[in-house]
Amino acid sequence: MSQNNPEAKNSSKIRIVTSVLSKALELWLRSQVSQVSQLQVEIKASDRQILSGCVPSVSIFASNAVYQGLHLTQVQLVAESIRINIGSVLKGQSLRLLETVPVAGQLTLLEEDLNASLNSALLSTALNDVLVKLVPEYSQNSKSISWQKITLDKGQLILTNTQVLSGELTPHEIGLSLQLINSHELQIAQIEPKNSKSEELQQNQALNLDLGNDVDIQELTLIPGKLVCRGRINVNP
Repeated sequence: MSQNNPEAKNSSKIRIVTSVLSKALELWLRSQVSQVSQLQVEIKASDRQILSGCVPSVSIFASNAVYQGLHLTQVQLVAESIRINIGSVLKGQSLRLLETVPVAGQLTLLEEDLNASLNSALLSTALNDVLVKLVPEYSQNSKSISWQKITLDKGQLILTNTQVLSGELTPHEIGLSLQLINSHELQIAQIEPKNSKSEELQQNQALNLDLGNDVDIQELTLIPGKLVCRGRINVNP
């Protein structure tokens, strides 16, 4: 009898659609990273919404993921009001966004994961760019700088590098403070590291970075051994 039941057929079809959509999203996420130890995807939508290509909410949790050499300890994301090409997905094509998607999330980075990311071109280039802008006299030596260690302390990062000066490999340490100016502007300032001989933090040069209107940072916390960033970002098609 169930073989002739239209409701049973529709229910089966819906389960297939949901399964295909979940698998397509998970495959796309895995394609963006070279490594991930845990990945959870939860789609919150009614049957009718999924079949129309509109998904009200998707929650994503990932731990120990590696994206372009960057080691991300933990990522929690919630995307809302998602419109996708469900018709093409059901035909076996890649998942594609049709509209901008607002994503709320929290990123947690442990000190050991930041240090494991030092070989990443993204991180090393970003550190070199910041250093050159904060301390212009380093620009002539930027290509010889090798980053060795990042230490996370309360409100500051302590960066240890070596560079070739006068033919000799010379160690150097620089302290940076991170502070939100507003939801999309970040100030990076050179300070005297806490473990230096100076008893008080001394701020020298400062650099303001505009992250763009698609970024809305609500929290940026630096504590010993950990960095936590919480906010929203618009993901464009």
